[in-house]
Amino acid sequence: MSETTTPEVKRPLVATAALLLLPVLLLAAVIVLFLSTGGGLDLRPPAPVESLTFERYVLSHGVIDLELRNTSPQPLGVAQVVVNAAVVQYSLEPDGQIPRLGRSILRIEYPWTEGEAYAVTVFTTSGIAFDLEVPVAFNTPRPDAKTFLGFTLIGLYVGVIPVFLGIFWYPALRQLGRRTMTFLMAVTIGLLVFLGLDTVSEALEAAAGLPSPFQGIGLIGIGAVGTFLLLDAVASRQADSARGEVDRRLAIAFMIAVGIGLHNLGEGLAIGAAYNVGEIALGTFLVVGFIIQNITEGLGIIAPVLRDRPGIGRLATMGLIGGAPAIAGAWIGGYAPSPFLAVLFLAIGTGAIFQVVQEIAKLVRKDTARQPMPFAILGGVLTGMLLLWVTGLFIK
Repeated sequence: MSETTTPEVKRPLVATAALLLLPVLLLAAVIVLFLSTGGGLDLRPPAPVESLTFERYVLSHGVIDLELRNTSPQPLGVAQVVVNAAVVQYSLEPDGQIPRLGRSILRIEYPWTEGEAYAVTVFTTSGIAFDLEVPVAFNTPRPDAKTFLGFTLIGLYVGVIPVFLGIFWYPALRQLGRRTMTFLMAVTIGLLVFLGLDTVSEALEAAAGLPSPFQGIGLIGIGAVGTFLLLDAVASRQADSARGEVDRRLAIAFMIAVGIGLHNLGEGLAIGAAYNVGEIALGTFLVVGFIIQNITEGLGIIAPVLRDRPGIGRLATMGLIGGAPAIAGAWIGGYAPSPFLAVLFLAIGTGAIFQVVQEIAKLVRKDTARQPMPFAILGGVLTGMLLLWVTGLFIK
């Protein structure tokens, strides 16, 4: 006796869309019902829940501009502003209440003095106070030829020059044997693992300063996981289309340069932000420390192609990919520091770095399949991590 099957009935597209939309509409109706009735409970907060974030302050001659972000559940208004215990005049642009997650510029006409500290308190219409400390009054850098050149030079010192100096080891390292090559690949893994962990730490630190509605931890997850999976898909396609192992190693070297470049973008953001608020000593300290640290990044870029001849043009391109983002980071941090962008860029850098670690590990496993070198790999990974840990002593 043969078994009969019922043919599948295809529903019209409109009917399918309606079936998909129906649960969403019913859920929205439930939410509206709850908000309108309180779920049967007539509970009201004894005081309004308000949250005001100072995203940035900009100082110019006789003026203090505060960039405010309303992270409250409802709109809020500004009633009074106090600077160093004195009530001052202010203007708000746009005028009126700040909508939820909205942004406004609070302008204060105040004769501040360079080098002094100021305490600013903003009172909302509900009487809730929000405080901001300006530790060192300093003319905020403006986009002009002088500061543009200055931040560009900082990016060159921090990113481009050290990375290229590391790449200059290429001719000497080509003379080394196979075991040493494997050791250097493992060193690259150690360097990148340490950079990845450091980038995660910086991202978490930056996320702690984000207003809670922006969900800093979730933003890190989106940026890191999304970048990892995107680069993994790109790497898989490159592996399928690669004409040989030489092309594959070159592709991995370029991916290392991308991961290091995203990390250097975060370093540029930190340095530019320090100069933006007048912390010159901190900015100078970071520049010197990153210069010392980043020469090892050039070694990480060239390690996969030491047995090949990629050419000066490709080496130069990889050096620019790895180092030049520090310039863009210095521009962004110096002119418009943004905690949101800092978290996002650091998260993207994290995903890129760990994906490259995965690709190099595959390459090392393949190279050592016939002749395992476990102690060379162990020593290389630990050496790479210790190199950055020691150089980090000059920065942290």
